[in-house]
Amino acid sequence: MNDANLTVEVRDLEKRFGSFVAVNRISLEVSRGEVFGFLGPNGAGKSTTIRMLCGILAPSGGSGSVAGFDIRTQQEKIKANIGYMSQKFSLYEDLTVEENINFYSGIYGIPDAKKEERKEWALEMAGLREHRGTQTRDLSAGWRQRLSLGCAILHEPPVIFLDEPTSGVDPISRRQFWDLIYTLAGRGVTVFVTTHYMDEAEYCDRIALIYRGELIALGAPAELKAQSMRDQIVEVVGDRPQEAMRVCEAVPEAKEVALFGRGLHIVVNDAELAIPVLTTALQTARCPIERIERIPPSMEDVFVSLIEVRDRAERPQAEVRR
Repeated sequence: MNDANLTVEVRDLEKRFGSFVAVNRISLEVSRGEVFGFLGPNGAGKSTTIRMLCGILAPSGGSGSVAGFDIRTQQEKIKANIGYMSQKFSLYEDLTVEENINFYSGIYGIPDAKKEERKEWALEMAGLREHRGTQTRDLSAGWRQRLSLGCAILHEPPVIFLDEPTSGVDPISRRQFWDLIYTLAGRGVTVFVTTHYMDEAEYCDRIALIYRGELIALGAPAELKAQSMRDQIVEVVGDRPQEAMRVCEAVPEAKEVALFGRGLHIVVNDAELAIPVLTTALQTARCPIERIERIPPSMEDVFVSLIEVRDRAERPQAEVRR
């Protein structure tokens, strides 16, 4: 690696399975202590990319390094110097919290002189000191996720990959888990995380969006909102959102209409022009409006818009190929 501050660096990374291109010439860099979000729909290529970065899957093309080791020639070195936590609970439920930590200490080859210290650190970090003798199956989903994280970083790796780490966890536990992630990043650990929760994308320092194997956006959340969102968002809040949705979908100024709780997010070219038209249509339909106004786009709005732009760009090419 040219820059000692980089812990993940890939250039034109590619993975093919026969004629199918799962990952298509992805390039990105992740710095020490950065919380990096890697997002995309199911089947976009997220897991395939992570498997290559973790030294599990050999790339078909391109180059890269993780924790200073080459992803093509030093896969075993990479595995020894990263932490990995999957969305599927991977600990042993018939063992106690302490027994799981002891087991993973052995797997990672932590020296005997340091095992006790690392175990106590993991118990403290996860808030499980009082539950060290509890069987893992009896822990709540949130506590089990904390235990998984503690076991994944027992060997103090410089970079950790978290694959949908808060899937199935309640909102409070999710927030607490992210507090742990920030603590790790503050100590210089690089956190590479995938998530399908759009609000969690806001917690990341930078985000990469992968779609159909290609990287279609890369930047800080605020940067992506400012630069990548060509359209504007109008929010409509009222008592009958589904009825309002049907009305708004018939308005030519509305490019996309989506339900958001009690309200709607409507994608338009120009909010100033669209709001009076939408208001008139809703009033004519006797659909009550509590509020209608332009709002900043959410990350979900940004991602939907970027994907729509990519799909529209590919349609003419598909027509030509036919």
